[in-house]
Amino acid sequence: MTTAGTGQAEADRGEKGGVRTALAGLTTRGRSFLAAGVAAAVCSYVLGQADLLRVGLLLAVLPLVCATVLYRTRYRVAGSRRLSPARVPAGSEARVHLRMDNVSRLPTGLLMLQDRVPYVLGPRPRFVLDRVEAGGRREVSYRVRSDLRGRYPLGPLQLRLTDPFGMCELTRSFSTYDTLTVIPRVEPLAPVRLSGEAKGYGDGRQRSLALAGEDDVIPRGYRYGDDLRRVHWRSTARYGELMVRREEQPQRARCTVLLDTRGIAYEGAGPDSAFEWAVAGAASVLVHMLERGFSVRLLTDTGNAVPGEGGDGFAGASQESADAAGLMMDTLAVIDHSDGAGLSRAYDVIRGGNEGLLVAFLGDLDEEQAAVVARMRQRSGGAVAFVLDSGAWTREPSDVPGPLDGSEERLRLLREAGWTVLGVPRGASLDELWRHADRERRGVAAASGGEGR
Repeated sequence: MTTAGTGQAEADRGEKGGVRTALAGLTTRGRSFLAAGVAAAVCSYVLGQADLLRVGLLLAVLPLVCATVLYRTRYRVAGSRRLSPARVPAGSEARVHLRMDNVSRLPTGLLMLQDRVPYVLGPRPRFVLDRVEAGGRREVSYRVRSDLRGRYPLGPLQLRLTDPFGMCELTRSFSTYDTLTVIPRVEPLAPVRLSGEAKGYGDGRQRSLALAGEDDVIPRGYRYGDDLRRVHWRSTARYGELMVRREEQPQRARCTVLLDTRGIAYEGAGPDSAFEWAVAGAASVLVHMLERGFSVRLLTDTGNAVPGEGGDGFAGASQESADAAGLMMDTLAVIDHSDGAGLSRAYDVIRGGNEGLLVAFLGDLDEEQAAVVARMRQRSGGAVAFVLDSGAWTREPSDVPGPLDGSEERLRLLREAGWTVLGVPRGASLDELWRHADRERRGVAAASGGEGR
């Protein structure tokens, strides 16, 4: 995935200040030549030497001509930037391609490029290019890498030009910049059945009017991309527009991923902190469930659902999964701690509909918030919680996932409400916990004598 940003040379807004800018770019050599030329001209007048005057004029005119030509040239150079890719997981590298085009009829002098890069992406890149012929181009590239997710601006690009004689040096800054999005790491997950569904279009899902007769079909208006074999001609004749049957549209299984972002629920910072593990875990589950055909929604403790500002907020059934995943990854790339103290807003959103599978990544829970989470189970077909305790993340990681010290009572409350609950020790693998959650669900189902919810 690539994006491009181009900074085209703009025309000067006016000649006022142009001469001053050109003279300000004179180097030490250029100023020395100018001073020597003026001194030679004064001496020729005092001594009456015409030859000395010609030498003085040559010395004075040379840096002025170089400054004038260079000033006009800097607005005839175009620069562009391309990111490959523009969205990269944390810890991975992206390559930035820079291209300079000489759109004038004259060759340029020495070009020095410098791109502005945030310090978290690495050192500021600098390049020196030889003269570019008329209509020619030069391309260079550099790599950037960040262990911290976020959105980082690249640019603007700065171009420094010098003439062949080294008399003048001018700097040109392009106005455009690009944005590199560093998304959370996504860990591949095993295709387990945490909600009793094999896939998003599982046989256990209810199909709309799949067994209805011809007279019982409830048609809808034709949409671009619908199969013409599904056109319901009787309804089409009745309404005067193309109508299609609904019975062949299976209802997708739903999955809501709840991410606890409360600042009071986490301690520490950095790429190895508990909060970053929770964000990466939410990203992994979102991508995994979208790939399996689920309609997925990302929900935070603030009650904000991503994507979608209206309706039920689920993505995947009415838009491409890749677009939905990209939108949610962009959201997770910049998500930060919230100022909220509870999960009641998220509960208000969940209790308004059937969530299907509910996967929650939670920080520290007190008794009140544990009770709120327990009530969320009533509106879901299956519920899995990964609880990160701040105290556990200050100790060495455990080899076997287990209950968290000091939190057994709250985890027991969630289990009694029907949640599959796992404590997350520091450095734990999400895939291993994912498999462990499936084994625990199967064990509970076997103990109850069936698959159960």
